[in-house]
Amino acid sequence: MATIKSFEDLICWQKARELTKFIYKITAKSSFTKDFSLKDQIRRAAVSIMSNIAEGFDRGTKTELINFLFISKGSCGEVKCQLYIALDGRYISQLEFNQGYKLCEEVSRLLQSFITKVKTGSHPGLQHKREKPKDFAKELLKEKAPEVFKRLYPDEKL
Repeated sequence: MATIKSFEDLICWQKARELTKFIYKITAKSSFTKDFSLKDQIRRAAVSIMSNIAEGFDRGTKTELINFLFISKGSCGEVKCQLYIALDGRYISQLEFNQGYKLCEEVSRLLQSFITKVKTGSHPGLQHKREKPKDFAKELLKEKAPEVFKRLYPDEKL
């Protein structure tokens, strides 16, 4: 299995990028000029899918990654809903709706699969690779009361 070094390596991010390009393409049509708010909202929702995958990945913790992946999945549902609005408003054709909906379904499936893998995986995330915390009381005792430190910890150096 290949090592994933950046969010760009994630298949779900790559497919979300494809969906975003598709959304930008269909919303560039003149039919969308009369509904700027829908055009803006569907674009922002598509961008949100990609952005949340990237942000979650770069946060470096398993918990945050899972949280951001679920946010991405929610944004994917938002895009699906807005595709219905665009279809009902006759801003897009049935074929464009079907293409967009299929892309959303694929992104959503990939996200769910990745969430499951992250949840069941043993890798805790980059931020869990920390030094052991120092025993500050022990360090203070060593500095302020070396004779007491030596009695309590005879095998350790001052």
